[in-house]
Amino acid sequence: MSFATAVRTCFQKYANFEGRAKRSEFWWWMLFQTLVTGLAAIIGLGFLIAASAGNPGQANGPLLVIGVTFVVLAILLALALLVPSYAVGCRRLHDRGQSGWLQLLVLVPCGSIVLIVFWALGGTPGTNIYGEASP
Repeated sequence: MSFATAVRTCFQKYANFEGRAKRSEFWWWMLFQTLVTGLAAIIGLGFLIAASAGNPGQANGPLLVIGVTFVVLAILLALALLVPSYAVGCRRLHDRGQSGWLQLLVLVPCGSIVLIVFWALGGTPGTNIYGEASP
């Protein structure tokens, strides 16, 4: 699955927690989410740093406004991409024959490591309880 196809699929299945997702779909989506939110945050922080440079204690108004706008945009993008991220994570676990509720492992110390390993392992071939393997 290509990058564009994976992103399109995740947006089409925005809140679909049923079915299965291949490794490529999951990891391309995570790359997309990281790039989009990270880029907005980096641009915003760059403007905020530029606004505070120069006269100590005095911020440059337009640069400050642009910086805050990009940081708020990064936060809003992260929130907007949260549901499809959980959905594709759930479908990825389904591809392995595991419950999507395993994503709650992030609440346990070192649970994220276990979850990343589960996401990285290959799926079960053929049909499992969550349906047919993705083409």
